Amino acid sequence: MKEAELVIVGAGPAGLSAAIEAAKAGVKVMICDENQRAGGQLFKQIHKFFGSRAHQAGTRGIDIGQNLLNEVEKIGVDVKLDAVVWGIFSDRRVGIVHEGKNTLVKAKKILLATGAAENVLAFPGWTLAGVMGAGAIQTMVNVHRVLPGKNVLMIGSGNVGLIVSYQLMQAGAKVAAIVEAMPRIGGYAVHASKVRRAGVPILTSTTIKEAKGKEKVEKAVIIKLDDKFKQVAGSEKEFDVDVICLAVGLSPLAELAWMAGCKFTDVPELGGLLAIHNEDMETTVPGIYVAGDIAGIEEASTAIEEGRLAGIAIAESLGYINAAAAKEQKQQIYKRSDQLRDGPFGIGRRKAKEVLISRSLKQ
Repeated sequence: MKEAELVIVGAGPAGLSAAIEAAKAGVKVMICDENQRAGGQLFKQIHKFFGSRAHQAGTRGIDIGQNLLNEVEKIGVDVKLDAVVWGIFSDRRVGIVHEGKNTLVKAKKILLATGAAENVLAFPGWTLAGVMGAGAIQTMVNVHRVLPGKNVLMIGSGNVGLIVSYQLMQAGAKVAAIVEAMPRIGGYAVHASKVRRAGVPILTSTTIKEAKGKEKVEKAVIIKLDDKFKQVAGSEKEFDVDVICLAVGLSPLAELAWMAGCKFTDVPELGGLLAIHNEDMETTVPGIYVAGDIAGIEEASTAIEEGRLAGIAIAESLGYINAAAAKEQKQQIYKRSDQLRDGPFGIGRRKAKEVLISRSLKQ
């Protein structure tokens, strides 16, 4: 059986950031990711980040991702791609399939940075070709340079829906409208203003009623909702579209945390059922940590900070950083994270995160 000081599952912004902080301190780090390329969602994000200079404001996600990859390579982290982690056991053994071989690795510490999966929305015709998740569309357009269709209806006005709408227009598609079931826009005003200036209507208190077509999407029917989210008869409107994009939220990919025996709690503001963790990102199972969307659906900037925090905490627990130095570094990360959650781009998630962390004290 192989051994490792730290095994990180997921090579996205949280996992890479944790690897960098831990490896800089001297920890021997192994990262496993099921994809063919490290970097996670960052390589789909061609827009510039917001926040402060400390949060890399003005830098595009693809550039942030490349910077993280360069640093990981420079430090010498063991990155295993096309590596599927299929199980975690109580004695911190990690089951990995890599290059056709099934291996068990005994880890001193484990960090789960597995991210999240897109939510789906069921409606008549939702199985037609052309109904796609926003993540799939970002992959096609921003990574593979393939336009999925010419006329798009976007479902969801959160940041993902707004940003992907604008990116689709940049790629040459027409966005007929953005539909939002809530009575208000879910994303940042700066993104909403950008798509509105481009001539895209954002229809709140509205949902999709039906997709029409024989073998693929040809039309989409939307309908207004009343204050109790009931469909308003006679308010239907039809669009000629060949793509319906679903941007209706994310759910944490927490199966490995469940398997490891971590305790969970429900925090709707952060995506639903989450592994309870303390301020150091350690779960209720000693030696197993979480960071990024698995610890609460937020932004990539927050995932990077949580990854840094987990990496420093793990290095401290393994004796590579003394308590005083670790405390100073962690305090800086707490401050930057609070700024993200309290500021105009944080949507007030600080309180929800404090509730989640406070529940770790009761375990």
